[in-house]
Amino acid sequence: MSHTEVSSRGTADKLLQEIADYSVAGRVESPEAWQTAHYCVLDAIGCGLAALCFPACSKLIGPVVPGAILSGGARVPGTGYELDPVHAAFSIGAMIRWLDFNDTWLAAEWGHPSDNLGAILAVADYLGRTSTPQLAMRSVLEATIKAYEIQGILALNHAFNRVGLDHVLLVRIASTAVVTSMLGGNREEVINAVSNAFIDGGPLRTYRHAPNTGSRKSWAAGDAASRAVRLALMARKGEMGYPSALTAPTWGFRDALFHGRPLSLAQPFGSYVIENILFKISFPAEFHAQTAVEAAFALHPQVRDRLEEIETIRIETQESAVRIIDKSGPLHNPADRDHCLQYMVAVALLKGHLSATDYEDAAAADPHIDALRGRMVVTENPNFTADYLDPAKRSIGNSVQVWFRGGEATEKVTVEYPIGHRRRRAEGIPLLLAKFEKNLRSRLAPAAVESILKACADPAKLAQMAVREFMSLFVV
Repeated sequence: MSHTEVSSRGTADKLLQEIADYSVAGRVESPEAWQTAHYCVLDAIGCGLAALCFPACSKLIGPVVPGAILSGGARVPGTGYELDPVHAAFSIGAMIRWLDFNDTWLAAEWGHPSDNLGAILAVADYLGRTSTPQLAMRSVLEATIKAYEIQGILALNHAFNRVGLDHVLLVRIASTAVVTSMLGGNREEVINAVSNAFIDGGPLRTYRHAPNTGSRKSWAAGDAASRAVRLALMARKGEMGYPSALTAPTWGFRDALFHGRPLSLAQPFGSYVIENILFKISFPAEFHAQTAVEAAFALHPQVRDRLEEIETIRIETQESAVRIIDKSGPLHNPADRDHCLQYMVAVALLKGHLSATDYEDAAAADPHIDALRGRMVVTENPNFTADYLDPAKRSIGNSVQVWFRGGEATEKVTVEYPIGHRRRRAEGIPLLLAKFEKNLRSRLAPAAVESILKACADPAKLAQMAVREFMSLFVV
């Protein structure tokens, strides 16, 4: 099949062309973008290492068929696995996403741009172990910036959740574009690959919502990253693309899956998304609840000794939080609990902290948690919704106030910007690095941790390090 298959069958949809042009020829000039990408890569790998401590995650990591190891393949951090890049992308992507502790992007669509690192790291290590000259980490950082941008800009004005589709379809699209380019693909091959990524459609969001909330939401990003690598490799072999995959009447993505709504860029691609990325720093929680949990921490000293006196807990939040994490009734598993606003606030009020283990069955058995949940009233604050959608603010506001029997109440604690927000970078980065070190120590030997911290201390030096050398630091 000719590499010009798309152009020979008609002009490709504009959005496919824009994605391909940015992926192949886009230049990243922003120093802030490069520096933030450094932190994004470290944080994502650290989240993946911490997830390996949980059997529900670790059982899915590695070759699909036991023993099917590829000597010289892409390494999976925190393990001894060497896999083909398709299966490595699944493992790395699932690890990064598992604990709901990796970075976040909130807009008309939500998502986690670091999910793309499943595909990027797998392909980079695959290339880095076979190519000459050696592939440098700067290529990983550039691919990271571009994948974040593609996913995040498409999320600004396309609410796939409102038609029942899951946001990981954007991971598949962004990863397909950047890894096709990483593999040496030209503009036409990127268009071919991305057209197939759109034709794949999107998973249903049902695994994120009651009554079906389950662990697929933790490996869905790995699945998307894996599919992206497969499509990229096929495109590099000359597999054809579909020029009107988005706009074809009846059968295109727009008509078949998006209710006839057009797909277009809200703004040109640059480095806006990674500069404004939201890091999860202090605790793992669905991001719409981050500031509610911070507010509950502040109230913990006032309520911990008065639990039986609590009459009502009032939470004001954004419309998106009401729609996706306002839950009453039984919660069936950790995936259900870490997407329940009331559960997270209850644990924060009760304990003054929140960790991944607080979503496990043993912790959830504490009767105080459901007792507190039963006293909560969640309402939308229109101002929080407006500021959430304001591109100049991108706040994620929440308020929590506790009322006791007899009419006494705590102050209303409002937090508009979580510690991982761009407006709190100076406060957040030292804590993010401490989180990274803690996650390293959860899985790696002390000597390995020290080697990694030394290698990662200087962003400029890390950017010049060979990918194969960097990935070797995480082998167990």
